[in-house]
Amino acid sequence: MQFYTGGSIIMSEAVSGRGAPARRRFRNIDVGQILQYRLPPAGIVSILHRASGAILFIFGIPVVLYLLQQSLKSDESFRHYQGLVSSGLGRIVLLGLIWAYLHHFCAGIRYLLLDLHIGTDKDQAKTSSLAVLAVSLALTLVFALKLLGAF
Repeated sequence: MQFYTGGSIIMSEAVSGRGAPARRRFRNIDVGQILQYRLPPAGIVSILHRASGAILFIFGIPVVLYLLQQSLKSDESFRHYQGLVSSGLGRIVLLGLIWAYLHHFCAGIRYLLLDLHIGTDKDQAKTSSLAVLAVSLALTLVFALKLLGAF
């Protein structure tokens, strides 16, 4: 009989004579190994989905509400709003929020399909995660070109 106690194996005295195989021990990676560790695409999409959700909640809601308030208050505040949005920093902030929304939206659709047990095989999950990355970046590029006045 074996009892697992946090990384070591304790065998009862009755069966300690048998050569039971030692249980494999898994440890966390060290800081020096972080750069060598490669996440699969599904892991990258998962982390970016959480990050984009946090960005939208912490920064997106206040920025959108502030800009909406400034655009509806008066003509002066609307011109102030236009100045904020047309500045370089304003465009970078808006582009970051646009990326966060588009990635969160595309990854959310992927997770809804996974919840319906569609695309749960390893190859399908890899393909869908790569599709999420490609589609969200392509849509962000389209919105960036529009934001910069390319069309």
